[in-house]
Amino acid sequence: MTATGRMAERTRPAVVLCGLAALTALLLAGHRLVPNRVGRLGSLLEVFLPWLGLVVAVLFGLALLYRSAVALLALLLPVAAWTDHFGGLLLAAPGAGPRQLVVVQHNVSDVNPDPAGTARALAAADPDLIALQELVPAALPVYEETLAARYPHHVVRGTVGLWSRYPLSGARPLDIKPAGITESWNRGLRAVADTPYGDVAAYVAHLPSVRVRASGLASEWRDESAGLLGRAVAAEPVPRVLVLGDLNGTVEDRGLAPLTSRLNTAERGFAFSFPASFPVARIDQVMARSAAVEQIRTLPRTGSDHLPVAARIALGR
Repeated sequence: MTATGRMAERTRPAVVLCGLAALTALLLAGHRLVPNRVGRLGSLLEVFLPWLGLVVAVLFGLALLYRSAVALLALLLPVAAWTDHFGGLLLAAPGAGPRQLVVVQHNVSDVNPDPAGTARALAAADPDLIALQELVPAALPVYEETLAARYPHHVVRGTVGLWSRYPLSGARPLDIKPAGITESWNRGLRAVADTPYGDVAAYVAHLPSVRVRASGLASEWRDESAGLLGRAVAAEPVPRVLVLGDLNGTVEDRGLAPLTSRLNTAERGFAFSFPASFPVARIDQVMARSAAVEQIRTLPRTGSDHLPVAARIALGR
């Protein structure tokens, strides 16, 4: 092999690594540019966007293996993009202060074998509000009985429910059913909690599921339902609003933008909640208007295929 050939052999890995570093940085910084018309590829990327940090780690290891200083320098681009987008979630949350609520959100699963144990586990986090989805008639009395002592106020509409330390009023179902669903479907509610810090409108929702297929992400019904929920939140007269639910999407997913664009999302914590056996995404959300979601975290696994999430809400003045 000639000297030129040997040099090309040595530089080829560096060129490939630099190209992959640039592509990763572009996807992180410009994920909104990935089109969603075909297979909702943009949304599919955004579901797993935090995991591009793992790609950066692999590229870093390869750059060290090939002793490529150029590739290591190129990796500064995706590192900066990932840190800008997600770095704040890794910071320590501020200490607990006045005018705060703790809320728990959990899809309890309609085939949960231990609803009583699940209810006790959620109450152990000592939240002020508990939002549940996939409540089935057989299990509902168990949740009601187990939570009654500590959460005397609750409302259930269809398969979603809200338990509260504080009185609830103005409870009503939310019409977030996509037009294409013709069977009975009631997966949203709104109620106002009379907290020590003033009224808080709580929305509990379970948006339609999405499916990853060979053709891409099937999320049309979920996106339509998110739009309906977003319009309901926009019309809410109570200034402070909490949205708690299994939204079947991450806060980066543009399919939820009609809702997430109106609300504050978690400032600290990743809290990947699904699937419970190996969580790769947080599709269980706690978001707020006129309040800050200071921290979100997962709770220990229950009998559900989701992990519960707990969030600390700062209501301000």
